[in-house]
Amino acid sequence: MSHKDTPPTQTAFNLKGSMLTIMVLQLHETNLAVISEQLRSKVAQAPGLFENTPLILDLSHLSDGQASLDWQALLDLFQAQGFLPIAYSGGSLHWRSQIQDLSLPWFNSPVQANKNATPTHIPAKIVQQPVRSGQQLVAEGDLIILSMVSPGAEVLAGGNIHVYGPLHGRALAGINGDEHARIFCQKLEAELVSVSGQYQIRDELDESWFGKAAQVYLEQDNLKIQSFGV
Repeated sequence: MSHKDTPPTQTAFNLKGSMLTIMVLQLHETNLAVISEQLRSKVAQAPGLFENTPLILDLSHLSDGQASLDWQALLDLFQAQGFLPIAYSGGSLHWRSQIQDLSLPWFNSPVQANKNATPTHIPAKIVQQPVRSGQQLVAEGDLIILSMVSPGAEVLAGGNIHVYGPLHGRALAGINGDEHARIFCQKLEAELVSVSGQYQIRDELDESWFGKAAQVYLEQDNLKIQSFGV
């Protein structure tokens, strides 16, 4: 019996959309020793935080006049630190022609593509229960959590994130490129906060805000923290 004559028995697969945490690394330097030193320092600040994290290499900040780079050695460095390089984006033909030899696909970042998109109203997602360790919640628009976010939990939203309790885990707002998105929480204790791709881990946050009601937002591509309420 040929393959085409074989009667179907069950669905072979289901294809579903998903919103994963993907880091974008903007390369400004081609000196592998400098990159290695700074990457190791960054990872050492939060061991395990970036383990098995998909990584996109953004080449748009490299100029053609910079020295050449050993791309395979760079990928080996990322992998040794726990990252999973999956694609590259941006960059001139000078750089793109080099990295294509590594068979990494070129990725047109949705953050860049959506910056000029016409905003549409998306109802907020409201969650009443605590977000437990190991859980991941994703909302297309605003995400409103009426309880706490536990250590090891992750919450992501296309719009703002409101946490009416302690924020201990990771919070990523504006994941589709909304630079006006904000994170609001009654008690800031986060492992990581991010707005439109710009992020800071706990060791980089100003400790004076820990345990306080705070909002996190972007100002000239830099993350800012400010109090809110009375």
